[in-house]
Amino acid sequence: MAAKRFILSGGGTGGHIYPAIAIANELKTRFPDCEILFVGAQDKMEMQKVPQAGYKIKGLWIAGIQRRLTFDNALFPVKLINSLFRSRKIIREFKPDVAIGTGGFASGPLLRAAESMGVPTVIQEQNSYPGITNKWLSKKANVICVAYDNLDRFFPASKIVFTGNPVRQDLINVEDKREEAIKHFELDPNKKTLLILGGSLGSRRINQLIAKELGWLLEQGVQVLWQCGRLYFEEYRHYHDGKQVQVMSFIDRMDLVYAAADMIISRSGASSVSELCIVGKPVVFIPSPNVAEDHQTKNAQAVVSKGGALLLKESQLDAEFESTFSALLANNEQQQELSENIKKLAKVNATKDIVEEIIKLIK
Repeated sequence: MAAKRFILSGGGTGGHIYPAIAIANELKTRFPDCEILFVGAQDKMEMQKVPQAGYKIKGLWIAGIQRRLTFDNALFPVKLINSLFRSRKIIREFKPDVAIGTGGFASGPLLRAAESMGVPTVIQEQNSYPGITNKWLSKKANVICVAYDNLDRFFPASKIVFTGNPVRQDLINVEDKREEAIKHFELDPNKKTLLILGGSLGSRRINQLIAKELGWLLEQGVQVLWQCGRLYFEEYRHYHDGKQVQVMSFIDRMDLVYAAADMIISRSGASSVSELCIVGKPVVFIPSPNVAEDHQTKNAQAVVSKGGALLLKESQLDAEFESTFSALLANNEQQQELSENIKKLAKVNATKDIVEEIIKLIK
């Protein structure tokens, strides 16, 4: 029997890339001899992260539409046509059994080309509010795997399967790695560790907050693991002292950083929320207000409404951050309650369930 072939596309941010890699890893587990090819946007982070995960990737000349009038916007139709032609060529040569898109610029032309060439397609939508690409692709997709309720407002109800978001399997049972994590980051085992996550590209507002509050946080007796994002690393690296404060542009061992953390401050992108549900630590969400339909706030509220996290809007940070964080730090019972409640929302089998849907489509 011929080896199965799968083509995947997702990129621009870690929130689109890591779900695609998680799906690819599960496909490899099910079909050890299968062939997997990724397609990404040239010059975006997937061109580095996918090869690091051990997969081949081809790049398309594609980018998103800016909200203001720019030269790039004028080029968008040219880039789209170029990417559709290149996608058709890639599909013709690779001959995939199924094409899978997890969002991001490149998944649009790739899946549209696949649909037009009779290749079954699966969309994996991470957010409570879908992006332009997945809305565009949904009419012709075979299956749409989602992580939130009420997405039949955007997608054909008959195609929706509620699976949850795929996450890295090494995040399950991170507590077993706590000792290894403390050693890896050379932390003081007697101090509480606060982990700051601003998303794969970083968050200007969260970085500003931590820079302003760092002295106060250290006075509370915590040690800080601060992922500031590659866009901001040069600006904030001088806060790194290697002991109480560790500043990182990017974290390769997410399993260990989660294992080390006692509390987490995070953006509420869909992939982050899904990971944090599995990890089960007390979380303060600070949603980005600069995203389509304020979907990060909706992602966070879905957890907060079940008693699984705290939420601070950017507009509340100056007035309420210190009181909210110090109250949480002092209240072990609240920390325990948040941990238990967020864990109840975890979809541990999401990756396997998505791959089941893909397998159903193989001719």
